[in-house]
Amino acid sequence: MTLVPPPFQGKRIAFVGKLGGVSRRQARSLIIENGGFVMNQDDLEEANVDIVIIGADQWPPTTPEELLPSSVLSSVAEENCEVITETQFWERLGLLTEDQVIRRLYTPAMLAEMLDISVAVIRRWHRRGLIVPVREIHRLPYFDFQEVATARHLAELLEAGASPSEIEHRLEELARYVPDVERPLAQLSVIVEGRHILLRQGEGLVEPGGQLRIDFGSLEEVAEEQNIIEVTRDDVLRVLEREEEGNPQILAFDKMVERAKMPQNPEEMLARATGHEEAGELDIAIDLYRSFLAEYGLRAEVCFQLAELLYRTNDYTAARERYYMAIELDENYVEARANLGCVLIDTGELDLAVAALLGALRYHPDYPDAHYHLARTLDELGQAEKATDHWRAFLVLAPDSPWAQQARDRLR
Repeated sequence: MTLVPPPFQGKRIAFVGKLGGVSRRQARSLIIENGGFVMNQDDLEEANVDIVIIGADQWPPTTPEELLPSSVLSSVAEENCEVITETQFWERLGLLTEDQVIRRLYTPAMLAEMLDISVAVIRRWHRRGLIVPVREIHRLPYFDFQEVATARHLAELLEAGASPSEIEHRLEELARYVPDVERPLAQLSVIVEGRHILLRQGEGLVEPGGQLRIDFGSLEEVAEEQNIIEVTRDDVLRVLEREEEGNPQILAFDKMVERAKMPQNPEEMLARATGHEEAGELDIAIDLYRSFLAEYGLRAEVCFQLAELLYRTNDYTAARERYYMAIELDENYVEARANLGCVLIDTGELDLAVAALLGALRYHPDYPDAHYHLARTLDELGQAEKATDHWRAFLVLAPDSPWAQQARDRLR
């Protein structure tokens, strides 16, 4: 029988940045146990290394030039040195098996709870490619601790007023030196491009430099060239609140918006709906999603997104029906099943909620969120013994979840 050598046999390894999974001492022990040599900072400066491992809690406000010595960058370019992430480090050690991966990962709901932001923001970052799931199970994305660190710093930087384009630039720079983690970064913020720009950040409108300015002279030309019509008349009126309502520039803007009101294809309609959703204009986004379903036919993911918005606007009855529709179109849609359970909990239909959550677990037994909500619901129904089983399952699957302490307290 051929023996497989340890994954880091004979390799010179250097760590850069803060590790997210273990201490530096524990990581050194793992390298030595697997045949490698841990190098110090002097060796890194001299590019006397074979592999550089970037810790999961390292973040790029630093550029690669600041993160790694020029000698290492040159060695990487010459393919004499490899740069990997902490997640790839665990994978090579064989510590992220299929079962273990789930226990180290976070669902969108867990991530939102941890960062104290809405799930909608997490979904937006996911759509934009700013955070990337390491796997998806029945449409449910799971994010590893590296993406948790990314999301945490995104939240901090946006809170501090950092420009999303600056964040994306740093991510793109880092991706050049980290194989297999390039992501399709989209422009997060630019809505109208021209001599003056309008940006979206968080749930509202922000302006580069501090004050919102709209160049009506170039707006129509830019919009026609790039098919970008995302600013509403109310936005303009807020900016020009001192102008008279009969301003000819505003009337010209109204005509332009009217011409561009209806998207011409399904991709454009979904993009428009997403844009309004990200701008916090949920009623417009809901109408566009409904129009899409009416014109282009039913899609499970669009029904799910519509249900999410209806839920956010407290239209529980309509949200419930759209979740049901998503499940009818795709019975494996476990997140739709779990979210349906949450709607039914909110409407007091606890027995139906239990059925929905058990349905999610039938298709994905290792879905931690479903165990958590089911445990709470069973407790409320007075079925403490059954609830205990799900509290235990949740704690095994997600010991680092922001809800884990609640599970521990309940099991005590």
